[in-house]
Amino acid sequence: MLNIPNLLTLFRLALIPFILLAYYWPSESRYVWAAGLFALAAATDWLDGYLARKLNQTTAFGAFLDPVADKITVAVALVALVESYSELWLTLPAIVIISREIVISALREWMAETGKSAHVAVSYIGKVKTTMQMGSIVLLLATPPGTLVSMIGLVMLYVAAALTLWSMVLYLSAAWTQLKKGMTV
Repeated sequence: MLNIPNLLTLFRLALIPFILLAYYWPSESRYVWAAGLFALAAATDWLDGYLARKLNQTTAFGAFLDPVADKITVAVALVALVESYSELWLTLPAIVIISREIVISALREWMAETGKSAHVAVSYIGKVKTTMQMGSIVLLLATPPGTLVSMIGLVMLYVAAALTLWSMVLYLSAAWTQLKKGMTV
């Protein structure tokens, strides 16, 4: 069902190629454009969820598409930054963040198949992690590597990676009983 929240989520997905185009555009303003477009995408992430709840327009399609759009947007931005920075110090938290998203997506799918998806619902720490992650990526996209702003963004990315690991432990702990049952034959 295409309602306002779902259209915002689709808009977020449509922004991805423009974020990349802006980031690689041969101009000094490319950083500001890429960061601005990513910030717009991040804002639609918050807005679509808010409107879905406020307007009572939550849908199964939206529940599926919203986290997919989030993960793709973040992964694409992180891959572009890893390529651009070519530094281990940016690569490590990017690997942690992307890997966690894959693990938690697989966990949620498996838990849904077992009928226990409520055990892996989005937590408050996940929301804080997302906010820190989005803010760090905006700062990293906003300026070239080596600037004070990019260093602040990198520190924030490490905080986001630490929160990412913490939230993953919380998700896995919540699902541990079911995971243990799945290990036995």
